[in-house]
Amino acid sequence: MEQDPNPSSATATATIAGPATDRAVRRALAEHGRLTVDAWGVASIADLYVLGLTSHATVNVMLAVESELDVEFPDSVLNRSTFASVESITAAAELAAELAS
Repeated sequence: MEQDPNPSSATATATIAGPATDRAVRRALAEHGRLTVDAWGVASIADLYVLGLTSHATVNVMLAVESELDVEFPDSVLNRSTFASVESITAAAELAAELAS
C-alpha cells in the first residue's frame, strides 16, 4: 500500500485508528466537547458540530487529546473539518503521532 506523499493532508486517512486513540478522543469529547449526546455512543462519522461542538470547545478537545497522547496537531490540520467527527480527530491525532516519531 502506497502512503500519501502529502502527510499534512487535513483528513489524514492513511492509517486505521487504534483503540487507544479513539478512547482518548472520546474522553476529550466527553469532558470538553459540550455535546448534547454521550460522546461514548456517537458514531465515528457523526457530525460533532450538529451534536453541539463549538469552536471554543474544539480548542479544549484538541488540547486534551494532545495532552493525553503526548502529540501536537500539525498546523496543516487545524481547521473545522478536522474536528467534525471522531474519525477525523482520531486520524489527525494519529498523523501527529506519526510525524513526531
